[in-house]
Amino acid sequence: MPIPLEIQRATAEFESFLAEAKDNASLTTRNQTYTMTEGVLKTFRAHLALHDAIRFADVLPPVLRAIFVSGWDPEQPPRPFGTREELTREAQSLRRDHNFSPDTCIGDVARALSRHVDRSAFAAALERLPADARAFWDPGA
Repeated sequence: MPIPLEIQRATAEFESFLAEAKDNASLTTRNQTYTMTEGVLKTFRAHLALHDAIRFADVLPPVLRAIFVSGWDPEQPPRPFGTREELTREAQSLRRDHNFSPDTCIGDVARALSRHVDRSAFAAALERLPADARAFWDPGA
């Protein structure tokens, strides 16, 4: 069997995602955008039950999937979702001294992500998640 195309193109697709997220957030570097993305993904993950996190990870592009699961302790119980402001502050707390994520970071990542996933698979995965988890990925919230 040949290597799946999504694996073959993983780096190019990730670079495209980073460029879009960087523009959405008006950031200036790939490093800033990477930190923002990692903060948003890990914030989301911290609020999901294990089975929900696995379902969500399964619809992410390969590099974003790797970021989502890296450094994960699945023994940690999920935290309750807070307000959008609380979740934003949580995402901004990753590497605080090097984090330039704007207050719109969750929506900025959500907009970029929506253009870099299989939309029907992503929608189906979100549909199986709790309402607070679905709301997290609303780019307009």
